[in-house]
Amino acid sequence: MSHQGPDRAPARVRVTSPWTERPRLRPRATATSEIDAQSAVGEIYLRTLLRAQLRLALSILVVLVITVGMLPLLFALVPSLTSHHLLGMPVSWGMLAFGCYPVLLFLAWRYVRLAERNERAFARVVERS
Repeated sequence: MSHQGPDRAPARVRVTSPWTERPRLRPRATATSEIDAQSAVGEIYLRTLLRAQLRLALSILVVLVITVGMLPLLFALVPSLTSHHLLGMPVSWGMLAFGCYPVLLFLAWRYVRLAERNERAFARVVERS
């Protein structure tokens, strides 16, 4: 105990860590900060995402050209499709009217699902770093 009087408070002592004198290191750059800063690393992250989305769009476009785009060629090679009638209309018209839309809807659905998957993978990479 101290031999100081009741009206004197004990002297305050400042306790510090030896680590406080050490220069602080810069915080580690995250992928989000790299993208926000538009640095070279951030550009690589974004370019990777854009390249994946472009590759996906081109692959869907190729499938669309092969399926729907080849119908005129099919009609030229098989003229009986235009001469035969089903439910009062040529078979070729029925293929155009009722065959294209399911293919278009499926490709659109598939594109959206795969594009979202690419974005989720990109978000995981950004959040992890």
